[in-house]
Amino acid sequence: MAFRLKLVPEKTNIDFFRWQWLTFGASVIAVVLSLLSVAVIGLNFGVDFKGGTTIRAESTQNNDIALYREALEGLGLGEVSITDVFDPSFRADQHVKMLRVAPQEGYEAVTPEVITQIETALQTVDPSVTFPSVESVGPKVSSELIMKALLAVFAGSAGIWIYVWLRFEWQFAVGCVAALIHDVVVTVGVFSIFQLKFDLTIVAALLTILGYSVNDTVVIFDRLRENLAKYKQMPLRDLMNLTTNETLSRTIMTATTTALALTALLIFGGDVIRGFVFAMLFGVIIGTYSTLYVAKNIVLMLGVDRGDKPKKERERGEHEFANIDA
Repeated sequence: MAFRLKLVPEKTNIDFFRWQWLTFGASVIAVVLSLLSVAVIGLNFGVDFKGGTTIRAESTQNNDIALYREALEGLGLGEVSITDVFDPSFRADQHVKMLRVAPQEGYEAVTPEVITQIETALQTVDPSVTFPSVESVGPKVSSELIMKALLAVFAGSAGIWIYVWLRFEWQFAVGCVAALIHDVVVTVGVFSIFQLKFDLTIVAALLTILGYSVNDTVVIFDRLRENLAKYKQMPLRDLMNLTTNETLSRTIMTATTTALALTALLIFGGDVIRGFVFAMLFGVIIGTYSTLYVAKNIVLMLGVDRGDKPKKERERGEHEFANIDA
């Protein structure tokens, strides 16, 4: 007999609405705290959004950050941020620091001459230091990128709302978009609370999270639509519980396999993509949670009209937009 790994039993009878006010309330609190964190603490914008120059400094010596700051004090560079970078894939003699230098007065970014001065100054305290990567973005470009990033997330959410509304009903669309907003806001809130670097790669991760989360939600909604026609007399709450239990194995398996791949990338992928992978991993977790405990709660609160459709359409589980291709 072939061995089959089962993360979830074939038949489950979990009441996902048993603690609905607790889980939904926790989601509301998480969204509010995330918004407050962004408003009060703010985001640790990377060079993409803040402007300036980011320098990756590598050395065979493990020097203290204070030593680097002392070497740069006499250059008059203004605000300079220096942070250590750790990665399991680094060699024993590979020590990396990231330097972020604010734009210099009268210039869009740090000039090559200034970068040479920085390298020379650091080599006085650490002769083995090198600059394998230097990235510069002007403040005008960075402000445009912020607007485009916001528009990208908004356009993605709006497109998903329209698709779900056409494919199902408006109640489903509201529940789906509410879950998506929950996922994005809470993820951004985590980056704000822990002051993780927020750059264009994180925006790409947020857009990917939107796609992942809506895919999971639509699978449940599609089964729910079938069950609405199959169990016409069953209360909506019980019908949603039945639907979620029927698709639970697929939901858990998808989330687990995706999380395993992302965990491997988080550990071995290197510091360059670590922020992107962390956002994706957290997004998969929070997206699965919102599918099970946010989207359905919204639909249950709004209710679904089960009595005004022609009998033939109800029996087939169809409505005016049901034949639109997914």
